[in-house]
Amino acid sequence: MKNKLILFWLIVVIVIASIITIVVKPTKLGLDLVGGSRLVLEASPANGIVTPDMMSSLQFAIENRVNKLGVSETVVQRSGEKRLVVEIPDVSDLNQAKAYLGETAELDFRRPVMQNGIESWESTGLTGKDLSKANLSTSQNGQWVVDLEFNDNGTKKFASLTKEMVGQQMAIFFNGELQSAPVIREPIPGGRAQISGGESGFAYEEAKTMVDLLNAGALPVPAKIVEENTVGPTLGADSIAKSKIAGAIGLGFVMIFMALYYRAPGLIADVALIIYGLMLFALFKAIPVTLTLAGIAGFILSIGMAVDANILIFERTKEELKAGRTLFTAINSGFDRAFTSIFDSNMTTIITCIILYCCGTSVVRGFALTLAIGVLVSMFSAITITRNFMHLIFGTGNLKHPEWFGIRKDEIGEGFQAVETKREKAKFGILD
Repeated sequence: MKNKLILFWLIVVIVIASIITIVVKPTKLGLDLVGGSRLVLEASPANGIVTPDMMSSLQFAIENRVNKLGVSETVVQRSGEKRLVVEIPDVSDLNQAKAYLGETAELDFRRPVMQNGIESWESTGLTGKDLSKANLSTSQNGQWVVDLEFNDNGTKKFASLTKEMVGQQMAIFFNGELQSAPVIREPIPGGRAQISGGESGFAYEEAKTMVDLLNAGALPVPAKIVEENTVGPTLGADSIAKSKIAGAIGLGFVMIFMALYYRAPGLIADVALIIYGLMLFALFKAIPVTLTLAGIAGFILSIGMAVDANILIFERTKEELKAGRTLFTAINSGFDRAFTSIFDSNMTTIITCIILYCCGTSVVRGFALTLAIGVLVSMFSAITITRNFMHLIFGTGNLKHPEWFGIRKDEIGEGFQAVETKREKAKFGILD
């Protein structure tokens, strides 16, 4: 009984934590619910040949870039042989959307040369590809600067160049624009440099954007934006409201059915179902999961999966009670014997979700993810929460009111009688 009380209070803590998470954390909604920007990128390598490996690298780079920029809800998917479709929810400014993807973060170090009596700059071969990371910091004058740290190969190049160019300027170009041209006073072996932004320095937003783009890296394949448009919410607030109503109606009918047909266990299942809903929604917010309409459908469908497990358990418990088992033994037997069926059915659903997530489009993946998480949480809800409540409420007593379980007294047969030293060790009416 002590362990059951500990588990009960642990469930209470989980419920409180779930409610706090739901209240505090915002809900991330997909493009179909809140609108946003939709861009189509087309790979355009110099030789004109686009291979599947190139597209995979480009897709990975775009996803990596937008994730580092904090736009983790963005969907990046293939379209044809050489195009990527990028959907950015809740960003309706196309210029802002293009800023996430259009910049290539081309960093180039150049040296001064004289051509036809005119001073210009030529590349030293040291570029952004030799960069390890970039950081935002301030100079001694309090101006915003960008600190650069090179990788091993870049460190060797930088040390050699600074040794060779002592007394000369080394210009730093970002996306073709001159940022600064400091004079090399002495060799720099440490593999570190700084972009100061000239005499006026950088504005904070300018320096921050440069750091983000440099850390995101250049695209492995040249790509251009061939299509851009703003997408209004095709479903929006109206569909969200209707989904809430549909979910509430469906959940209400399920809870009424459970209470009428299974009586006391049905009421316990209803409480467990409410807890399940709180836990699942809190998980969606904590991970976070971007909810599209398909994802909401997966969420609602997983409620049915949760009830299905309780039905299997209660039907098995009723069979054990009709066979004359004691109440404690019947409850244990109901859960133990139904577990295999519950596990098998849920695992097949999860396997299907994995296949859909790996092979499907963004809409299908959203549905598969929410359904898989819902199934896992439903197993915990049915096996742990419902069982704990059943034991705490009914204890190890005898069945005095069979109608509470939806059965009649004349349906109860004669069970095997055993003298038990410890009731908790009884399983299926037979001593361990």
